[in-house]
Amino acid sequence: MSQYYKPKRTRNIFNPQSQEPFSLSRSKIDGFLKCPRCFYFDRRLGVGQPPSFPFNLNSAVDTLLKKEFDIHRIHGETHPLMKSYRLDAIPFNDSRMDEWRDALRGGIKYFFEPVNLVIQGGVDDVWIDNKTKELIIVDYKSTSKDGEISLDAEWQIAYKRQMELYQWLFRKNGFSVQEIGYFVYCNGKTDRNAFDGKLEFDIHLIPYEGKTEWIEPILHEIKKCLMSDVIPQASPECDFCAYRRAISDIEEQQTK
Repeated sequence: MSQYYKPKRTRNIFNPQSQEPFSLSRSKIDGFLKCPRCFYFDRRLGVGQPPSFPFNLNSAVDTLLKKEFDIHRIHGETHPLMKSYRLDAIPFNDSRMDEWRDALRGGIKYFFEPVNLVIQGGVDDVWIDNKTKELIIVDYKSTSKDGEISLDAEWQIAYKRQMELYQWLFRKNGFSVQEIGYFVYCNGKTDRNAFDGKLEFDIHLIPYEGKTEWIEPILHEIKKCLMSDVIPQASPECDFCAYRRAISDIEEQQTK
């Protein structure tokens, strides 16, 4: 057994008898939308999916972007990327930025009282519009592909929901937030003659108009799921559930 993956845990499990608020991260909400059955196994029964391998190169890009934008944040200056896209904004300078970014410690949080859930997530960056003084939610993404960078792929719905949840969280914390957020999308270049110990990127700023109306109804659905003693049906598109079914079928055949 892997020293990292513990198939059954005893912490961070929802107890329907408890009156204490239960915390849900942005990624767990997205997990519910992908497959309620896997979500239930994880949050209600304590059996989470095996973790994916860490994307260390993506994390390195995120870290360097944060350092770069922080230089302009400290000096109250517009970043060159903003200027090139004619965006009249600067990085938002607030003493809570490190707290909001720290997903492991909860990031930015909001207690949604109707379902007794604390919703939390770690944002990559926050900018502020110089004219309207509204906050702009920003997310960093990294890839390496030929062709145009866009948000049109079906799987990128998770990116959009991520942006929307952060917009919702900041609004619930009393901030005025623009409906338009931005993805700082870094695309690794592969058309160079050699590696030469460095990877270069084209950087794109992609606007996205967030729609947050889905969030609160989904939180009510999540609470209903957590309170139920019945394991939900699997999503037809869930690879994990398809894998479990295939293994179970083979084992059943072997015992006949």
